[in-house]
Amino acid sequence: MDDMRLTERTVDTNESKITARKVQVYYGDTHALRDVDVDILDKAVTAFIGPSGCGKSTFLRCINRMNDTISVARVEGEIKLDGEDIYDAKVDPVQLRAKVGMVFQKPNPFPKSIYDNVSYGPKIHGMTRSKAELDEIVEKSLRRAALWDEVKDRLNEPGTGLSGGQQQRLCIARAVATEPEVLLMDEPCSALDPIATAQVEELIDELRSNFSVVIVTHSMQQAARVSQRTAFFHLGYLVEYGETGQIFTNPKDPRTESYITGRIG
Repeated sequence: MDDMRLTERTVDTNESKITARKVQVYYGDTHALRDVDVDILDKAVTAFIGPSGCGKSTFLRCINRMNDTISVARVEGEIKLDGEDIYDAKVDPVQLRAKVGMVFQKPNPFPKSIYDNVSYGPKIHGMTRSKAELDEIVEKSLRRAALWDEVKDRLNEPGTGLSGGQQQRLCIARAVATEPEVLLMDEPCSALDPIATAQVEELIDELRSNFSVVIVTHSMQQAARVSQRTAFFHLGYLVEYGETGQIFTNPKDPRTESYITGRIG
């Protein structure tokens, strides 16, 4: 049995999409994240859980350098995507964000048509040579976001006219339109009703066949439903990281157990 587990671990290392070593994040004098070491797998959903203010969204924003937009933020340590250091001076954050898409907590479609919302990224990154190619990307992205059948007859209507759940799926379509390799989601269901949440969760499960998906969630039930790997953050530390079933049924660290059983939170 031990041999099997060892093999499993070896396979995991080969499939790491993102590796982080000794990552520290400071906001001014506040040390928000300390010594984070983690390997995030390709073609899998990784959930970040933990109480509010524990560092999970801060770390998520490190993966596509969104912290660059905060003047007092400073990131130290090493984060690699496919073996390349994303904080290297040669890396253009705009190009990085085409490879590492992001979906936020509150659906935030652009004040443009449904079509323009999805075509915006491929256009600015020069991904298409013709209107036909752009049409194809828009349709493919909306299909991937399980939204095509609902909106195909009103692509020229504003994205802001959709329901909350549809708007969030539109934002997912917009994020996948640039053919990213990683999809970051910061509490993507917290503003949605239970039916829309179930639709987005189902979608997350489908997306992992093409992407490495990392989701921050305040809902442990959601983490258990959608992820293969779970990382528990507490007070700026990554306390424990492992296979989701193991984290929820047999955590190694007493702090993880306290959080999962509701004693801290």
